[in-house]
Amino acid sequence: MTKRYWNITFEEMMEAGVHFGHEPRNWNPRMAPFISGKRKGIHITNLTKTARFLSEACDLAFDAASTGKQFLIVGTKKKAADSVTRAAIRARCHYVNKKWLRGMLTNWYTTETRLREFRDLRTEQKTGKLNSLPKRDATMLKRQLSHLERYLGGIKYMTRLPDIVIILDQQEEYTALQECITLGIPTISLIDTNSDPDLADISIPANDDAIASIGLILNKLVFAICEGRSSYIQKN
Repeated sequence: MTKRYWNITFEEMMEAGVHFGHEPRNWNPRMAPFISGKRKGIHITNLTKTARFLSEACDLAFDAASTGKQFLIVGTKKKAADSVTRAAIRARCHYVNKKWLRGMLTNWYTTETRLREFRDLRTEQKTGKLNSLPKRDATMLKRQLSHLERYLGGIKYMTRLPDIVIILDQQEEYTALQECITLGIPTISLIDTNSDPDLADISIPANDDAIASIGLILNKLVFAICEGRSSYIQKN
């Protein structure tokens, strides 16, 4: 993996509150190497470590994107949902930003079946076929379509398992992380001071509660993916 420069500065990380962790009583002792101290009753993340692992994650994202790999971004916190959608669309990634449905990856056959059903319903809606059905049937199918759009809308074009999964809150998305581990799918995970740093392939120590912190980390990764996509297009 070639090392590149991603313009990660301490000033912007401080401004985004990336360094703010949780109260010491909520910490995971395995995070000790990533904590530089305490301030006003909360742990402070070592931003040198954050910059190092974020840079490694950007290198991995670039390399994967430059070879045409598929990404899935997972961030279901309500305040991060819009940021996840915008970032995923910008980088042409699949995404889950509402709720992780258990077995979404490990039970891929079922997910694939639901995605086909979802795509068929969308086609019927676009062609007006739903409106030609009896009102009761049309209402039921439209309600079903709305449900599928809410939970599967971000992966509607995903035709196979992703090559890399980006997780924006390890504690919140623990089920998704476990499915990736089971399937051997590489993961990049944002971890706060209450997380286990040994689960993901690359763990980025950072504040996973502040939208500015999540946005900064996500934007760096998305930029790396976009750069990798451009490289892939140029080569092909």
